[in-house]
Amino acid sequence: MHPYLLELVSLMAIFSFAIVSPGADLAMVMRQSLVHGRRAAIITSFGIGTALMFHVTYTILGLGLIISQSIYLFNIVKWCGVAYLLYIGVKALRAGRTEITVQADGVDANGQRQSALKAFGLGFAANALNPKPVFFFLSIFSTVVSAHTPIAVKFGYGLVMASSLVLWFVGVSLFMTTPKMRAAFSRASQWIDRVSGLVFIALGLKLATEKAS
Repeated sequence: MHPYLLELVSLMAIFSFAIVSPGADLAMVMRQSLVHGRRAAIITSFGIGTALMFHVTYTILGLGLIISQSIYLFNIVKWCGVAYLLYIGVKALRAGRTEITVQADGVDANGQRQSALKAFGLGFAANALNPKPVFFFLSIFSTVVSAHTPIAVKFGYGLVMASSLVLWFVGVSLFMTTPKMRAAFSRASQWIDRVSGLVFIALGLKLATEKAS
C-alpha cells in the first residue's frame, strides 16, 4: 500500500470516531434541521466543514503548535468559544415556542427564512471557536503523518476529512427533516429550543473547564 494512502486510511479511522461523537457541531445541525429546515441545516454543515479546513490549515502551518504551547492564546480561543456557546444557548432558551412546520424551501411557520450567510456562519463559528481541534489535529498529524509528507498532500488529507464531515452532517440534516422525524418532534416542539439551549450552555460550561495540556 502506498504510504500516503496508508496515512489517509489511518487518519480517517481516527477521524471517524471524532465525527460521530456528540458535541456543539451535532447540536447545531440538529437544531437547524428542526427549527429552520433542511436547506439551513445543509448550509450549516458546509460551514462546519469549512471551519475544519481552517483548523487543518493552521495546524499544517505550525500555528497549532504555537497555540497549544501558549496558555494566553489558548485561553483567548477558549473563552471566545465559551462566550459563543453561552450566547446561542441563552438565545435558544429565550426563543419561546417554535412550531416545527418548516417547508421544503426553508420558510418557517412565521414566514421567515434564515439567510444562507447566517446558516453558514453558525456552523463555521460553532467549529472554529472550539479549541479542542487544536490538540486533535496537532496530535494526529504529528503521530500518523510523516514529517516528510508534502504540505500539498497534507492539505489533501484535510479536504478528505472536511468532505467526510460535511457528508455526515448533511446525512444528519436529511434524516432529521424526514416527515416521520418532523412529526415526532412537532409533538414536543415547545421543548426543542429549551433542550438545545441547555445543551449549548452545558457545552459552553464544559469548555470553560478545559485546560491547555
